[in-house]
Amino acid sequence: MCGFVGFANIKRSLSENPSNLNILKDMTRTLSKRGPDEENFFTDTNAYLGHRRLIIIDAENGKQPMTYFYNGCSYTIVYNGQLYNSDDLRKRLIECGHKFNGYCDTEVILKSFVQWGSDIFKDLNGIFSFAIWNDTKKELFLVRDHFGIKPLYYTLTNNSIIFASEVKAILKHPEVNIKLDKQGICELFGLGPAHTPGVGIFKDIFEIKPAHYGVFNESGFKTFRYWKLESLPHKDNFKTTCDKIYSLLEDAVKRQLITDVPLCAMLSGGLDSSIIVAFASNYYKQINHPPLETFSIDYVDNDKNFVKSDFQPNSDNHYIDVMVQNFNTNHHKIVIDTPELAKNLEDAMIARDFPGMADVDSSMLLFCKNIRKEATVALSGECSDEVFAGYPWFFREDALNSGTFPWSIAISERQTLLNPNIEKQVDLKDYIDYRYNESINEITMLDEDSEDTKQKRIISYLTINWFMQTLLDRSDRMSMYNGLELRVPFCDYRLVQYLWNIPWEIKALNGREKGLLRFIVKDLLPEEIVERKKSPYPKTHNPTYLKAVKEMLTQIMNNPNAPINDLLNRKYILDILNTDGTAFKRPWFGQLMTGPQLMAYLCQVNMWLEKYHPRIEI
Repeated sequence: MCGFVGFANIKRSLSENPSNLNILKDMTRTLSKRGPDEENFFTDTNAYLGHRRLIIIDAENGKQPMTYFYNGCSYTIVYNGQLYNSDDLRKRLIECGHKFNGYCDTEVILKSFVQWGSDIFKDLNGIFSFAIWNDTKKELFLVRDHFGIKPLYYTLTNNSIIFASEVKAILKHPEVNIKLDKQGICELFGLGPAHTPGVGIFKDIFEIKPAHYGVFNESGFKTFRYWKLESLPHKDNFKTTCDKIYSLLEDAVKRQLITDVPLCAMLSGGLDSSIIVAFASNYYKQINHPPLETFSIDYVDNDKNFVKSDFQPNSDNHYIDVMVQNFNTNHHKIVIDTPELAKNLEDAMIARDFPGMADVDSSMLLFCKNIRKEATVALSGECSDEVFAGYPWFFREDALNSGTFPWSIAISERQTLLNPNIEKQVDLKDYIDYRYNESINEITMLDEDSEDTKQKRIISYLTINWFMQTLLDRSDRMSMYNGLELRVPFCDYRLVQYLWNIPWEIKALNGREKGLLRFIVKDLLPEEIVERKKSPYPKTHNPTYLKAVKEMLTQIMNNPNAPINDLLNRKYILDILNTDGTAFKRPWFGQLMTGPQLMAYLCQVNMWLEKYHPRIEI
């Protein structure tokens, strides 16, 4: 797991400008947290590549940039990710006559591309983004995994393409200007912390969409889709459906246990993380491996301050203990205090390059920081709710009929939050409606779909392509900021594709969220884990957190020259402060960003403006 940068220009020699090497190095070093172990560079007449490496597999033979000479052509790759079907592809490549220097997946991807070209992208099972430069053809490929688990950004300027794993690296290039236009404001405050796939917040900085690749050559830059969810009739009977899902899940977990460095699993005691732990622990027992290391997160005094709600019905500790006892894991409980949570809001923003999910981000950042002391790779239960229908909006008619993204319904409040001068020129609702309808029109329905299934296809598609992407962004940035590789078995594209076509009546078995999944794992897990109602990623209930972020925001607003005033509505922010957040009547995002989380988000906005200094162009 790593980070990479680069730039290419087909029309002029990059070596003519001696400063380009220093620019490459400056860009690369912004990603030192993603790749703390090694740094290397590649320079060619028309392309410069930089790489920071986090060593996971084959330390000696996995060095990057990696070059392969084949049939008179030269190919060089920089890569961020982990391939889970590496052994399968290596066998096929050996049959085609390729030889290998080691067992790293970087070499497999590079030689797979040489052998099969872009046709191989859809068959890569893993989390990945990479760039491949063909020196002979003067052609650059930029590729991103099926669900965008690994990031890849780019911009085009002066006949050049500039690209990187994170936006901060692109901003280090002197030809890149930091601008925030109407679209960026709509993305940030209309949709944020979600964003439109492929669209950036800074003007003219884009991302390669999930399941897409881009080609830069003398003809310019074009992007292509290599895979998408395909709507097909579901013909398997109930037993076969259950058996296939169980097998796919078990296989995904086993594949993702491969590593040369310490590995662990996150464990909340919820259904999803417990399934990962159960499969991993059982496999370790089969191969006589030491017990699985597991980690959980909690907050100081949360047991005293926990408030039950529809969205957070119970706390985790009892269920964690049940799992540890049943699967004999070596468990570590990470406890975070309120001052840490508030103090790390800025680091969480820097990790994302944008304001994000406030303390939901900073707590994940601190969780990963503590895990990294013991392990380099962690498995997470992320993405199960998206593909197995675990969220309340799959079942609530008001959400299903809202005509907008159900996790982001505070549209009028978001509009009011804008500075009055900007608010007159920017219509967030129009932009949100446009993006919502654009997504809806991408969905293929089947004639045999029931009305329920059609409705749920819509909400599933939106959840997978928007909400899940937001959480994957958070997971990648917060983990990689600490040099921790996070793996997500529920996001195996084979599993997601299979589930996409299962009728709603089966998926929501017994009318429950994740009803089918619960049935499938009923013999794998203790009954109270199987029946536990969904509880989201834990947040602090300590009232001292409200006090801390309120003080932070008050200090910002006491400065009438604070940059947040140029972008947002000062009077409305003061109302939010004076009412402890209740003046903003609905959650900012999802169900957890209310009150203190909203104030923390506003603090992040000011931090972002001070750190990045975007020029606002309306």
